[in-house]
Amino acid sequence: MKVFISWSGERSKEIGNLLSGWLQCVLQAIRPWISCKDIDRGSLWFSEITEQLKDVSLGIICLTKENKERPWILFEAGALAKGLNSNRVCTFLIDLQPQDVKDPLAQFNHTLPNKDNLYKLVSTLNNSLGPEKLDPSVLEKVFETYWPQFNKKFNEIIEETDSAENPTIDKRSQDDILNEILMSTRSFDRRLSKLEYSNDSLSFNRLAKQLDDNESFWKDRDELCKNKKMPKHTENLLGDIILKSDVNLAPDDSLDLRSIINDNNQKR
Repeated sequence: MKVFISWSGERSKEIGNLLSGWLQCVLQAIRPWISCKDIDRGSLWFSEITEQLKDVSLGIICLTKENKERPWILFEAGALAKGLNSNRVCTFLIDLQPQDVKDPLAQFNHTLPNKDNLYKLVSTLNNSLGPEKLDPSVLEKVFETYWPQFNKKFNEIIEETDSAENPTIDKRSQDDILNEILMSTRSFDRRLSKLEYSNDSLSFNRLAKQLDDNESFWKDRDELCKNKKMPKHTENLLGDIILKSDVNLAPDDSLDLRSIINDNNQKR
């Protein structure tokens, strides 16, 4: 059973990683997926995430004071809600209380980082495993064994990370990276638009090779992927580009350059 863990910002990312490893120790039948370590180099970032969202059984959104209204969190929450019942998506309130969460995230079940709440979350996951689920008495013993480890590491992360990360940190470098990615996206879109009216399969292959060889693009993508945090005005700009572009990156679609090349070759 796949569990999608959503995050944005350093504190949220660290807690997401903690949850991913810890949950798999408690319930070995589940498969947590978190983008900061499970996206392969060379994969298209948006396409890979939207692809992973298609077959999840439960989603956990790691919320903080800093990220609760960020576009990326809202995007992944919307994608999860689209494919799952609301009771299959929960927020993990890292440094928040339920009353701090506004719609649309307020519609989900909230999990606080305490022993009772986390046990309820683990029980929900266990009950979703069907024949692979643990007997309740066994689950309780396993949870009691691993809870102290989670609690200790959680408190360490809280002490080591800021509660509301400064949005101006590395603003110039983040803007520079985004500008390069936006330029690459525009250029890629223009090339695809031209190729729609061309039967020259060599043009498709040439475009694919140029994208594969664009080390700067992948390096920038990887740097952003380490910490999905960017100035709000540039996030909005990126969203506008995606919405207006012929390249559809909606949650239920993905851009597969290889399939475009193959389709073109078959038409010739």
